Amino acid sequence: MSKKKTAPTPVYRGVFPVAPTIFDDHGDIDLEGQRRCIDFMIDAGSDGICILANFSEQFALTDDERNALISTVLDHVAGRIPVIVTTTHFSSRICAQRSRNAQDAGAAMVMIMPPYHGATIRVGERGIQEFFQTVSDAIDIPIMIQDAPVSGTTLSSTLLVKMAQEIANVSYFKIEVPQAANKLREIIALGGDAIVGPWDGEEAITLMADLDAGATGAMTGGGYPDGIRRILDAYVAGDTELAAQHYQQWLPLINYENRQGGLASCKALMKEGGIIKSDSVRHPLAAMHPATREGLIKIARRLDPLVLRWGK
Repeated sequence: MSKKKTAPTPVYRGVFPVAPTIFDDHGDIDLEGQRRCIDFMIDAGSDGICILANFSEQFALTDDERNALISTVLDHVAGRIPVIVTTTHFSSRICAQRSRNAQDAGAAMVMIMPPYHGATIRVGERGIQEFFQTVSDAIDIPIMIQDAPVSGTTLSSTLLVKMAQEIANVSYFKIEVPQAANKLREIIALGGDAIVGPWDGEEAITLMADLDAGATGAMTGGGYPDGIRRILDAYVAGDTELAAQHYQQWLPLINYENRQGGLASCKALMKEGGIIKSDSVRHPLAAMHPATREGLIKIARRLDPLVLRWGK
């Protein structure tokens, strides 16, 4: 029996960047640095924040570290902005429990990839729908399905729409696959009101096309929410030409993060700006090459983002 869908309130829109997980030079969690990171991201204009995503190195954290980060961040945010918690896990049961724990801690939403493990272990569409149904039954907050190549799972537009229409809390979609704009356009056309939050992802590399397709949110890296806000604010106000101008201005930095620095970019910018003491990523990830870091900072300085000034 399909469940009647109603839109969750409030509806979340805008810039919801991913917060990096802050480590010290020894690779241990730096909770004070994490708090400073969050404060900067709020001051830089984030409409909300996502924690424990792939750009947060969630795959390199223990369960105890995840729990410490959830409690630390949500306690520190203290309702200032909504927080999305990534609760991805292969097991339906464990993902449901993670999601319930996130809700109990104060999360506004959970973000989840379809179940996968390694290069070959996948489940079919029936199993995927049952997985998200299990999670939805355990919580009362929205679920954002992360449609990303890293899962190695093809999520057809018809399956996404079917889940939005039939599973009570599935209503947001972060689309990161190739031709994301086409997929956003298709799920919006097919799903109507069941698609509450069609969102852009992948560091805003396809942001303008995705906004043109109907995206209402952007989940980017956490280094320059102020820059992404300029683009979105202009677009939402109806000045698409100004939005395009802002996008062209910030695109070199967006591109450098997406193609060169990756998940280390945000922390390199935060360290340069005195927000955090260490920009370490957790081994076996490699530290950013000094030449790559130099190129990143050089491009950023031309834009004068808050990240390079906040901690000084």
